[in-house]
Parts: sequence; C-alpha cells; structure tokens
Amino acid sequence: MAKSTYVYVTYIRTSPEKLWSALTDEKFIEQYWFGMRCESQWTAGSSWKMVSGDGQVFDAGEIVEAEPPKRLVIRWQHQNKPELKAEGDSLCTMELEPSGPAVKLSITHTIEREPSKFIEAVSGGWPKVLSNLKSLLETGSTALADPYPTGNPYGRRSHPTENVHSGKE
Repeated sequence: MAKSTYVYVTYIRTSPEKLWSALTDEKFIEQYWFGMRCESQWTAGSSWKMVSGDGQVFDAGEIVEAEPPKRLVIRWQHQNKPELKAEGDSLCTMELEPSGPAVKLSITHTIEREPSKFIEAVSGGWPKVLSNLKSLLETGSTALADPYPTGNPYGRRSHPTENVHSGKE
C-alpha cells in the first residue's frame, strides 16, 4: 500500500532529558503548541489526545512506544475535520539523538495512503510548532504567538494544505 510521509529534523541546544520533558509535559506543551495540550501517561499502550484550551479534542490515539529520552511513537488520528478523520490512523515517530551541545530531533509522520490531506495538514503545522519548541527551550520565549499571523496570504484560516491546531478554529 502506498503511504505519505512528512519528515522534519531540527537541532535544539538542550539535553535529551529536557527535550523529552518538553515533548511530554502537558503545561510545557501548551506554551509552544498555541494553547493545545497533550494528555497521556506517556507509556506504551496508554491513550493520547490533543486538546484545545476550551476542551475540544483535535487528535486522539495511543502511545505505541516510549523510550525516554530517545524515542516516542504515537498512533495518531485527527478528530475534528471529517475529511481528515476519514483517512484513519497515522504514525508519528519522534527520535531524540544527542549531537554535541544539542539534540537532533527527528519527527516522521506517516499514513498508509497517498495522497493524504492529513499529511499535507501536518506539514504546515509541524514547522510552526517545532520552531516554537526550539525557541522556547533555547531562549525562554516562543517564536510565534499566533499560528495564523495577519501576514498570512490566506487570511486568518489556514490554506487547505496547512493546519496548526490553535484551539481558535
């Protein structure tokens, strides 16, 4: 079966332990993910969900693999937009690898279908979320306050191929 894949790699000046904590701490996640939070026990087999500030579940799934502070795999299904939910489960793999004074963070998001509107959507969201994560860990503040700044040529709402869960949709 054909599959769609999105890969994002960045280097963050931090330790693997601090990055793992940033990826799994509900309150810290809210700071860089535009008010969204991830709820989970962060162990293999535990449920996982991404929830907006007003309590709306945008994504849900389960932790497939958790190897702190090296690897996290989430079975992930979008819940909010019917056309994205209909595509089924995706798999998001986060790999953390020490690299001198930094950590190489690799995100690989795949789904067993091609083409995929869901992978198109996350390809617009991950760069914004991970830029905020990197900035927050390295400087103490995020790079972007709003996932859809007024300079967006597509207006307040995202382009059809771009979707960041801001809780403001």
